[in-house]
Amino acid sequence: MAYDEFMADRIRQHFKDLKSPFEEKKMMGGLCFMVDEKMCCGTHIDKKTNTPLLMARIGTDFYEEALTKKGVLPMNFTGRPMKGYVFVTPEGWDTEQDLQFWIQKCLDFNPLAKSSKRRTK
Repeated sequence: MAYDEFMADRIRQHFKDLKSPFEEKKMMGGLCFMVDEKMCCGTHIDKKTNTPLLMARIGTDFYEEALTKKGVLPMNFTGRPMKGYVFVTPEGWDTEQDLQFWIQKCLDFNPLAKSSKRRTK
């Protein structure tokens, strides 16, 4: 599991500042932040460039507009972009204000997001 611990700390602090309860879960090759048992956002390291990325679950309504913002890439693990999810490079979350923007977008979408089906053991 590769992720940037400094980036994870910044995300944690924003959730705490917003008084938004969250859980952390190692998944998708990085660290995900769960809100209401749904993936909200996370941090991941691009294996090709060794660049820390913000994984943002923003929904399909904002998806196309998000792709026009600086540092935003389609989230692509399997050769096919995941609609409603984007990667944001450091250029897009460098300042605290930029990071807060993305976390807020993720939190705004979270109530609309569907929960994953629970796996039975």
